[in-house]
Amino acid sequence: MQVAPSILSADFGILAQEVKAICDGGCDLVHVDVMDGHFVPNLTIGPVVVSAVAKAATKPLDIHLMVENNSFFVDLFAPLNPKYISFHIEEEKHPHRLIQKIRDLGISPAITLNPHTPPEAIEFLIDDLDMVLLMSVNPGFGGQKFIPNVLERAFRLKEIITKRNSSCLIEVDGGVNDKNIQALKDAGVDIVVAGSYVYGNDSYADAIKSLQI
Repeated sequence: MQVAPSILSADFGILAQEVKAICDGGCDLVHVDVMDGHFVPNLTIGPVVVSAVAKAATKPLDIHLMVENNSFFVDLFAPLNPKYISFHIEEEKHPHRLIQKIRDLGISPAITLNPHTPPEAIEFLIDDLDMVLLMSVNPGFGGQKFIPNVLERAFRLKEIITKRNSSCLIEVDGGVNDKNIQALKDAGVDIVVAGSYVYGNDSYADAIKSLQI
């Protein structure tokens, strides 16, 4: 299991130190939540701050867009060379076009599904994706309670990926901790995003290691 701590739960007063700490602690990716105050009722960070995160990070960035006008935000963040950029299928009218744009920029494209969106909604995009991010909370705020139906959705998504003989990865974001990590692994999840669980632990390294099962 790969672990991508979300910096949304970090202390932004010492953000560079917080990013370095999770990288030194053995994380696999650094998860960056970009919210525009329109698609979700919260506003987070732009490319100036994420540029500083990229400089502090020794692990690849995993940028999760929770925005309207996805293409505009892809252009803003692509110069930072993240490993992944994910966008919400619920907001995108031309997902295949945007997937190709992200890939043409040298970045791995990913699609995010809200808790109510069935995996079948993106079956015919799977072949073009490197990752699907399943939300296990409603997007917008950190520290929310895990929604258990993500396990069933992960099973169904894994079946679709296997049927299409795809190498697409499954990521889950929201309420992940050491109590549900085994169930997520059993459901076929490859990457977990953990914010408050990691940053709320006295030892970031121990928290990350407990999820890398």
